[in-house]
Amino acid sequence: MAKYFDVHPDNPQRRTISTVAESLRSGALVAYPTDSCYALGCQLGNRDGISRIRSIRNLDDRHHFTLVCQDFAQLGQFVHIDNDVFRAIKAATPGSYTFILPATKEVPRQLLHPKKKTVGVRIPDHVVAQALVTELGEPLLSSTLLLPDEDEPMTQGWEIKERLDHVLDAVVDSGDCGTAPTTVIDFSGGEPEIVRRGAGDTSRFE
Repeated sequence: MAKYFDVHPDNPQRRTISTVAESLRSGALVAYPTDSCYALGCQLGNRDGISRIRSIRNLDDRHHFTLVCQDFAQLGQFVHIDNDVFRAIKAATPGSYTFILPATKEVPRQLLHPKKKTVGVRIPDHVVAQALVTELGEPLLSSTLLLPDEDEPMTQGWEIKERLDHVLDAVVDSGDCGTAPTTVIDFSGGEPEIVRRGAGDTSRFE
């Protein structure tokens, strides 16, 4: 049964955020809000958590997981970014974008695209997500909470708790955060390629 945490969207309770972060360190899989719908998250090296996300979403090994980062300093530890790409990404963050980039050796192999050796990274513009990543002290391994055969993600914490109670360890609810997932931009080839149009404005990459 998943624990349920009701968190203030603008002033998240420090004790609650600390409790959730500690559960992540202990191997928990959580549903949490971002600036572009809810996501599933676990600690970076949590093999069981990764397997559970794949199972819940019915994902194959070509799916790009996302490392949700606190800031650019943290993001830069996990992906290779040249100067031109750096400027383009810097101008769009924090925000509702996921960027696919070549991974560094800091990224566990099971998270990499099997052929490209790439991974998704993002810096969310959401108070609760930022508080959680800051408290955790490392990126949060994430994937959009979109269930198989459904067109839109769930938007209500209570609904997530009700439907996924048996497969999650915790649900962090801070209210509605929209149904549009992130816009995904692939920079692994040097030039921006729009992989998915979502909450982030694509015009700057076209």
